[in-house]
Amino acid sequence: MISSSSSRPASAALVLSLIFLAAPLAAQSGPDVARAYRQAHEPALVRDFAELLSYPNRAFTPEIREAALYIRDEMRAVGVDTRLVEIEGGSPLILGELRVPGATRTLGIYVHYDGQPVDPNNWTHDPFDPTLYSGSMDAGGEPIAMPEDGDDVDPEWRLYARSAGDDKAPIAAILPVLRSFTESGVTPTSNLIFMFDGEEEAGSRNLGQYMEMEREILDEIDIWLFFDGPAHASGRPQITYGVRGAAGMEVTVYGALRNLHSGHYGNWAPDTGNVLAHLLASMKDEDGNVLIEGWYETFDPIGEEEQAALEAMPEWDEQLKEELGLVRTEGEPQSLPERLLVPALNVRGITSGNTGSLARNVIPNTAVASLGIRMVKGNTAPQLRQLIVDHIERQGFHIVEDDPDMETRLRYPRIAKVTGGMDGSIAARTSMADPFAQSIQAAASAAADRAFGPGSLVVAPGMGGTLPLYLFTEVAGKPAIVVPVANHDNNQHAPDENLRIANLWYAIDLYAQLMTMPATVF
Repeated sequence: MISSSSSRPASAALVLSLIFLAAPLAAQSGPDVARAYRQAHEPALVRDFAELLSYPNRAFTPEIREAALYIRDEMRAVGVDTRLVEIEGGSPLILGELRVPGATRTLGIYVHYDGQPVDPNNWTHDPFDPTLYSGSMDAGGEPIAMPEDGDDVDPEWRLYARSAGDDKAPIAAILPVLRSFTESGVTPTSNLIFMFDGEEEAGSRNLGQYMEMEREILDEIDIWLFFDGPAHASGRPQITYGVRGAAGMEVTVYGALRNLHSGHYGNWAPDTGNVLAHLLASMKDEDGNVLIEGWYETFDPIGEEEQAALEAMPEWDEQLKEELGLVRTEGEPQSLPERLLVPALNVRGITSGNTGSLARNVIPNTAVASLGIRMVKGNTAPQLRQLIVDHIERQGFHIVEDDPDMETRLRYPRIAKVTGGMDGSIAARTSMADPFAQSIQAAASAAADRAFGPGSLVVAPGMGGTLPLYLFTEVAGKPAIVVPVANHDNNQHAPDENLRIANLWYAIDLYAQLMTMPATVF
């Protein structure tokens, strides 16, 4: 069943439109107004962010609808015509419209409000009880009380909670920007369509259907802005024109029919952990280059604009290696940005028996590896999966899709079960020559110059993470770029996820600049 949870609040949108029509030209620019509002309300904004973070938000759970209703109501309160669009069994999509009389451009703004699963036992604090720290935990920060009105707010404070960095921070920045505009009579220069996805961390499995349901509205959009992802590792702000795709698969190798005592059968029965280790080692060399035949012949090369942007990016590998405790990296001397533009193969996990206090003197009858594949534009999951399967066969393994029966076991000396890998998110990249994208880059550059100094914006052809960009660029045929704001060390997807308060302040500056950038017509 498809439904809209409530009718649109036409009165709020009408009031906002009348304010925009009646208000004289503001003496201050949109970014000036938003910054002044932020400076006058910093303690309240920190507390508001904490309240937003307190809502559990795992996709497809009953609790996520409560989070969606909270966001819907907050958006309505700042004058955005906002509603829930729902599919039975799915997480609600939050859709908001802010129409500006006379606007010649429509911006689509994508944010996801769902978060990764959590194991509270791995967190320092309850992941949905936001905790403010005087600085990063890793740097010796201590828990502090939420600020009261009138208190000074240190931009180096960090707020710890699930989705603090990925991806509720943009929502906490959008709201005060729009509130400041309403109170000061500032008019956005574009129509604004807000889409808040409740399933991104679960693969956005219903997003295509939601977009088809709302095609009439979404067709009006000229360019999509994805408010997600981290800043550059140097701390400088960045925008990126593409994302990698992702897929996962598992490989299981087999030994004896049952686990065997290593004293009685060691040096005789196949050692499955060792068999798997050799197989995995055959897939990558010691420098991290994938050895699978055809692996680097499967993707689209970058263009001249992307190559120029890549060469202009700051050299930061040495500082990042020091931060992460690394002496060498895969693919050296290629830099991290260069390595993000080729498909990657990583071992996500290996199981074969036990370790530590649970280790036993047995030869496990199976060993399993979980492989993570990161795709770039031009790749597909089935394409890369088949290359891996072909490689495993060339190593002398018989491939099966289910656990082998006795007949199969007695026929083939080496057997590997391959599962998964047929589905995955698709990589996407927008041309840097797109005129709408260039206008976004100019506005982002202006915001970065103001906050960090001239020339501080980092322009990246692509980023390493995955977002459902392809639904917008390939299916809907619209340009889309990623406009990140989170600190790069926000523990995204991990325990003790956090956001540095200075990054929230920058998000407010940036969004105000984007919403009031010159109304260029192409």
